Amino acid sequence: MSEKLLALLIGFIVSGGYASVALLMAIQSACVPIPSEVIMPLAGYALATTQWKLIILATVASLASNIGSIPAYWVGAKGGRPMVERFGGYVLLSRRDLDLCEHFFAKYGSITVLIGRMLPIVRTFIALPAGIAKMNQFRFHLYTFIGSWPWCYALAYVGMKLGAQWDTNPQFKAIFHRFHLGVEVLLLAGIVWFVVSHWKNRIRVGESV
Repeated sequence: MSEKLLALLIGFIVSGGYASVALLMAIQSACVPIPSEVIMPLAGYALATTQWKLIILATVASLASNIGSIPAYWVGAKGGRPMVERFGGYVLLSRRDLDLCEHFFAKYGSITVLIGRMLPIVRTFIALPAGIAKMNQFRFHLYTFIGSWPWCYALAYVGMKLGAQWDTNPQFKAIFHRFHLGVEVLLLAGIVWFVVSHWKNRIRVGESV
């Protein structure tokens, strides 16, 4: 991620405050892959200077994750598997993905959401299978909050602590950019693998089910 893009994101978060963080986290919970691993550290750097602000930041982000997951949950709950199969191709979902999610819900129950909210990528899409499984909505939102809060807090804490060195340690920027480049390469490789491995077996939009 370039320094200009970092500055743009930080500027957006600073100008909008908690509202900007809430918007970004709600979008990423609506099956749009904006990584919280980027949002929350930047939010911690830009907004958190005390323990209390970290708590507020993590709480706002977790509540936003709940709000953003509502549409995906109801698509799964109201439309069921047929609707997800009909439109899942837009996000490269395959029937095997749905089978795996249903298997996990059948085997582990609601705890799947709690665990899924702590996992990168999985946390973005977990609302769909929760809806398909007709998980109790109150329990879904409770587990979403409980699973999201520690993750959001930890990422914001890292951003706050590392951000304190941004302008005081001249070597930190160079180390950060090398680290971030490595993360981006791994992320890009993961995206390429996901697209290649899912493209052939994706659910075709409009395909009869």
